[in-house]
Amino acid sequence: MQQPSSNVAEIDPVWQRISEEARDAIADEPLLGGMIHGTVLHHNSLERALSFRMSQKLASAEMSEQILREIADEAYASDKTLGDAARADIVAVFERDPACHRFLQPLLYFKGFQAVQAYRVGHWLWKEGRKDLAYFFQMRVSEVFGIDVHPAAKIGRGIMIDHAHSIVIGETAIVGDNVSMLHSVTLGGTGKEDDDRHPKIEDGVLIGAGAKVLGNITVGHCSRVAAGSVVLEKVPPMKTVAGVPAKIVGEAGCSQPSITMDQLLSGQV
Repeated sequence: MQQPSSNVAEIDPVWQRISEEARDAIADEPLLGGMIHGTVLHHNSLERALSFRMSQKLASAEMSEQILREIADEAYASDKTLGDAARADIVAVFERDPACHRFLQPLLYFKGFQAVQAYRVGHWLWKEGRKDLAYFFQMRVSEVFGIDVHPAAKIGRGIMIDHAHSIVIGETAIVGDNVSMLHSVTLGGTGKEDDDRHPKIEDGVLIGAGAKVLGNITVGHCSRVAAGSVVLEKVPPMKTVAGVPAKIVGEAGCSQPSITMDQLLSGQV
């Protein structure tokens, strides 16, 4: 019996859509043709495009674009989950951010998405034992995007960080899948302890702008943290917390708050 060919290219609907949108964008705005060709259409996969875009953004006099691109290419080739997570992140941004109308936008323009992908490469370096290089990625992500994520932190897929100014995620923090957060969120510690000291954010959580979650506490799945809150105690699943310090003010209001992005507290305070 004839065996199926191993040379058949895998279908990648996310990359196919990005490529089609790139061609449309060039037709609409030819002045962006060079940038869009260089970032998207000159590459044969999302992983290669991400490596190129990441190296463009993080390059400096200290480390060249070529070296950074080789590091990212190595990471994507070694760990397929990096590319899978990037695809999930693109879909998350498209579905949850009303300002995102194309899959192309996060790759080209959205620093929250770009910073998370650079963190993922830094986290891969950390797991490989290349900690100084991982710290370098953390430094450049902080300098370029204004987001400080320790490379040892663990972040799931389907992540949407809207606006993405002044995000801080500490060394022992864990962020689950399908989490959404807005600008100026801190997942931090409460002192100088050198142990497991940062929050654990479970799947489907929505964290509002300016919220601070401090200490080795768990925010239960599908909960909501209201904007400006300071969370110092464990949050049960599917609840809404608000205030300084944060208190439970009601139910989450829906089964997937991180997807609906509903931050209103009407009837709960």
